[in-house]
Amino acid sequence: MLKIYMLLTTVMLIWGLNLPLVKYLVGFMDPVTMTSFRILLAGITVFAILTPLKLVRKPTKQEWLYIMGGALLNVVLHHYFMSVGLSRTSATNTGLILGMGPVLTAIFTALLLRNNPSKIQWIGAAIGFAGIGSVVLAGGDGVSGLALGDAFIFFSILAQVLSFMIIAKAARTLDPRLLTAYMLVVGSFLLMLISFVQEPGQIEGFASLPPRFWIAFAASGMIGTAVGHMLYNYSVGKVGPAKAAIFMNLNTLFGLLGSAIFLGEVITGRHLVGFLFIIVGVILGSGAAEELRKRKLNHESTTKEPG
Repeated sequence: MLKIYMLLTTVMLIWGLNLPLVKYLVGFMDPVTMTSFRILLAGITVFAILTPLKLVRKPTKQEWLYIMGGALLNVVLHHYFMSVGLSRTSATNTGLILGMGPVLTAIFTALLLRNNPSKIQWIGAAIGFAGIGSVVLAGGDGVSGLALGDAFIFFSILAQVLSFMIIAKAARTLDPRLLTAYMLVVGSFLLMLISFVQEPGQIEGFASLPPRFWIAFAASGMIGTAVGHMLYNYSVGKVGPAKAAIFMNLNTLFGLLGSAIFLGEVITGRHLVGFLFIIVGVILGSGAAEELRKRKLNHESTTKEPG
């Protein structure tokens, strides 16, 4: 289990540093076109990694349903809203809003399993959303300014969280790493179709982009997306979506640091307040606080028993 936790920590570092990279990339061209090709590169990369390991096989009809559902949520909707949102808000706000991933995962896991969340979990969700509100207002332009981009980022993490439910079910028969490869390739082509309608003529812009763009593009696609998603989805198949999602707190931390270091974005007092609210919301909403309380009570009752 320790190896999985170390793996998840590494993934959060990769994803956190990938945020400023994607923010940098959307400054060169329209977001959906760039994202569709970045995701295609990621899918090809995962297949290239899995082929020598002899993990590539043809999915069954049932597995194709999981692949299509995962591609729609985890790739098309998640990356569409992420890329468009990043073009309208800061990477700092994005990192903080993504910090709601754990509490959303815990809530949806409980609801979809027909195991209603406790009052403490609902309180945690409310506190976490209050933290998001603080992040939105930190932009200085209020609801009419950065709020639209922030909303897109929230929809992005919501779509990803819902996809974790599909990945957890698919992992019973299909290796999550292979599932990731198929999802990325299928999702990239769906994103391309959207880009042809929403951003016509953008593909021609690739010819005039500077070398630094291609370095960032390769790093984001092959490491940030390919390796990051492959390892995370593998971890979800091993420990479940709720436990894996708790580590997304580190994504927020690494995202904030990366945005400040590489993009020079300023972390304000409201950002810090939002971060604290989100952390408290995650601790309560994920059930971690209740689990620690139960362990403490069990320990106290054990120590009080006569020897």
